[in-house]
Amino acid sequence: MGGRSFDRDRGPKRGGKDGLRVNREIRAPEVRVIDEDGTMLGVFPPIEALRMAEAKGLDLIEIAPTAKPPTCKIMDYGKYKYELKKKEHQARKNQTVIVIKEIQLRPRTDKHDLDVKLNHARRFLLEGDKVKVNLRFYGREMAHQELGMQLLKKVTDGLSDIAMVEVPPKMEGRQLFVLLAPDATKIKELEKAGTLKQASKDEAEG
Repeated sequence: MGGRSFDRDRGPKRGGKDGLRVNREIRAPEVRVIDEDGTMLGVFPPIEALRMAEAKGLDLIEIAPTAKPPTCKIMDYGKYKYELKKKEHQARKNQTVIVIKEIQLRPRTDKHDLDVKLNHARRFLLEGDKVKVNLRFYGREMAHQELGMQLLKKVTDGLSDIAMVEVPPKMEGRQLFVLLAPDATKIKELEKAGTLKQASKDEAEG
């Protein structure tokens, strides 16, 4: 039968890179056996469990070697490897990659430039990225840090409908920054209400 990993003349084939013990590789004195449909059959010596698997034209696979006693499942080994690979692929696909996009400002950034930057930030947040807004002080500007704080407040207020402040305004050398993250709950509520303000394409490209 296709997918069998046990050969009567040559013994079992190794489980490969997955490191699973299959058929006659299983050495525990007793194993807990699960049928191919998920039914718990009980605890048996491995040789008896293997006979049960062979009677169905299937393999005996040790799926939980550290359990007491180890747990084995009767199923087609080829099918088991395929399902395992599919689950791993789906898990990788579902992994969230956190990207932090940066926006640069100056203490005296004018309204138009600020609006353009806000649109960039809005687009990044709606795409699921975090946004770090950096504001660098040059020369005597360091004496007017309150201007930077006021500007960052305008930024956080302007994006408060879709974002949360993950790291509040903080000085790093001559740079003031704030870190914003998408607020999934707020975004979902706005989408549901049909009032989500999207970034203007022209401004976002500006």
